[in-house]
Amino acid sequence: MPSESVKFTGCGPSQSSGGRAAEPEYVYRAVREGAWTKVSLETQAPADAASVVMQLYLSNAPLGAVWWDDISFEQIPSHPARKVTVASLNYIPVNAHSGEESVQQFLRVAGEAVGPKTDVILLPEAITQFHTGQTYFDAAQPIPGPATKELGKLARSKGSYIVAGVIEREGATVYNTAVLIDRQGNLVGRYRKVHLPRGEVEGGMTPGNDYPVFQTDFGTVGLMICYDVFFADPARALTLKGSELLLMPIEGGVEPLGRARAIENRVFLAAAGSTNYPTYILDPDGEILAQAKDRGQAAITTIDLNKRYIHPHRGDMRQRYTKELRLDIPPGEPGFAPFDR
Repeated sequence: MPSESVKFTGCGPSQSSGGRAAEPEYVYRAVREGAWTKVSLETQAPADAASVVMQLYLSNAPLGAVWWDDISFEQIPSHPARKVTVASLNYIPVNAHSGEESVQQFLRVAGEAVGPKTDVILLPEAITQFHTGQTYFDAAQPIPGPATKELGKLARSKGSYIVAGVIEREGATVYNTAVLIDRQGNLVGRYRKVHLPRGEVEGGMTPGNDYPVFQTDFGTVGLMICYDVFFADPARALTLKGSELLLMPIEGGVEPLGRARAIENRVFLAAAGSTNYPTYILDPDGEILAQAKDRGQAAITTIDLNKRYIHPHRGDMRQRYTKELRLDIPPGEPGFAPFDR
């Protein structure tokens, strides 16, 4: 039975009076085991719940069939808080004429603005090129390379993960890239900016073609870069892949779009702005938890990745969003009908 066409609801608690004690929740973790799909949900029962109603239904698949077996309940301890301290830097290099000079300025300012015991430090976009006077091709460097080596030093000195924008060269191709460095200074991975504005295309940039997510020792993170925030797909794809925190180096843009991406995907989002976009950290309600308004400052806050943000009338919208999103309907392209009826 194809798992992509099956939706499960469960843990719909009822009060002793027969009314609903809370909104239904979706079983969203799924693992294929041979011909079967094993699904599970860990959730907090409401204090006044007296029973649980489980439902299985198949939607948007007229020729499909589904059945279930081996249903079980298990009482488990409540999850403890999963605290993560995030720092996002507001800075533009001054009189830097090379990528090396620019990176050294960012390292110095971050070292001064961010204290110890910070889990992840976010730096702005294109720290090897922005405000240096160099072209993308002049500033481009391999990954791993000089910039990731220097960022690794900061990571080790702070015991923190580092995310920063770097202009990357691979052969003759140049990308606008964000890198993730672990606490030991090692390169975890990279994200190549998928949505490029016209200036970057005319400057010779090549877009990326994937939305990778990365596992850290505190949770799952996804990376976005600047113009990506204008489109719903990057944040949506990262959320569907399990991202709990979106980290976005950004030069400039429309500020409410960052809050929209956090709200619609029910994720934490941190942005490191460098021109006309704020440097802030948002919660899944789009509320600003911390903001750095001045150059050389960092927005720093501690978030709880296990905290549930429950809408009073709609329940856990992160679960609902991932299950109720209608990906079976093609949006179409400008000038073309999505499908014939």
